[in-house]
Amino acid sequence: MTPLPWTLLVEPEGRAGNQNMALDHFLLRTAQEGAAFLRLYRWSPGCLSFGRNEPARTRYDREAIARLRLDTVRRPTGGRAVWHDAELTYAVAAPCSVFGSLRESHITIHRMLAGALRRLGAPVELAARASGPAPKPSAGSCFANPVGGELVAGGCKLVGSAQVREGSAFLQHGSVLLENGQDLVARVSNEAARPARATSLAEVVAGPVAFEDVAAAIADAARCFWPGRWRLGERIDVTDRGRYADPAWTWRS
Repeated sequence: MTPLPWTLLVEPEGRAGNQNMALDHFLLRTAQEGAAFLRLYRWSPGCLSFGRNEPARTRYDREAIARLRLDTVRRPTGGRAVWHDAELTYAVAAPCSVFGSLRESHITIHRMLAGALRRLGAPVELAARASGPAPKPSAGSCFANPVGGELVAGGCKLVGSAQVREGSAFLQHGSVLLENGQDLVARVSNEAARPARATSLAEVVAGPVAFEDVAAAIADAARCFWPGRWRLGERIDVTDRGRYADPAWTWRS
């Protein structure tokens, strides 16, 4: 892999959903200039994120979500809903030319994450690629079923990821579950939703795992897997959250 100028951003304090998505999109745009970013972060408060193309207005119960006082946001990436709470979210933004095709970059990133999680004692592996056409996305958690190349432990999904490409760069972000709370998605779905086949680091290593420990393992693995000039970046605040703060974008059909 061609060496890149990498910036590592570690944010244990957490941000609101619209801040997180606006910042990830900012990193995507900046990566078109040849830079690369690895961001490791949290959500505060917990947030329900919808995939870019989900019909959120019809698929999810807005009254139930309001009753539970859940923060919501729509991601720039595809896939299904994710409940972001007891987890670490990673984001990689980099030039497409270095990481290759969508599938190649997807696998490359998950191999790095697998190396990091194995250091923590998690027996993870990449899910086999299914044969035949992909099923039509339906209601329920992103963690309902693993797809080829995603990280699983004991057949259950541990890391859920999605990617978007814009110009010459891509953004891939995803959730590493520290604890498992993805059944919340089914509770606020209008459609019949398959239960999440998810697991968590706490389950697979039989004990709690701290955000800081997972972040350190991922940062170390990334430096080993991806050569380049690495620096620890300072906090970035994006004042214009654009569409990510707009309910019309979040709840579009």
